[in-house]
Amino acid sequence: MAPNPYLLAADNPDALLSLLREDSSLASGQDEHGYSLVHAAASYNHLDLLRSLIREFKVPVDLKDEDGETALFVVETVDAARVLVEELGLDAKIQNEEGQTAGEKIEAEADWPAVAEYLLGLEGASSAANGAPNGTSSTTVGMELPPVPEGLQVTVGTMNGAETEAQQPDPELRRRIEELAAREDFQTPEGQAELRRLVEEAIGGESFGEERSVRPRQD
Repeated sequence: MAPNPYLLAADNPDALLSLLREDSSLASGQDEHGYSLVHAAASYNHLDLLRSLIREFKVPVDLKDEDGETALFVVETVDAARVLVEELGLDAKIQNEEGQTAGEKIEAEADWPAVAEYLLGLEGASSAANGAPNGTSSTTVGMELPPVPEGLQVTVGTMNGAETEAQQPDPELRRRIEELAAREDFQTPEGQAELRRLVEEAIGGESFGEERSVRPRQD
């Protein structure tokens, strides 16, 4: 009797790869519920098998089961989620038939909190980059500014009307900080250094208008 590829996906991924190389048509197969070998490899954390299915056998990474769920809905480790999203390009915002993303469903089931935290973090970062949750349009009015970089202190006090008018935030500075906060590299040392430079320039009183010099500051 021919071996069951789904059992091999769970217990013997190397044997499954050998079988698929003999009959590659098995790679993209799905059972009566739409469950695929991609789902199985992700669920059992067989990451090399997962990569091979997508890259070698060209199985669509966003293959869905009967509930509209991709393999991301069945992962049990952050490593598997990272491979699917960061290496293989699976969209973490895909929703199932109930309108849930993988992160939302895993969070609701409360079985794998680290996975839920990772996936929901990706969704939050994507929403911030788009300007609003779920990709809806939004203005930047009321947008929360990023935290002050480590090493800088901010003193909050009261100002009278004249002081308030004279010290309104420079709109160009605000725009540049918001653009920086939306960048993918914002949390990196380079992004934080750029934020620190903007804040230091603001404290130093530099103008951010069209006439601002772009030459490096000479100490």
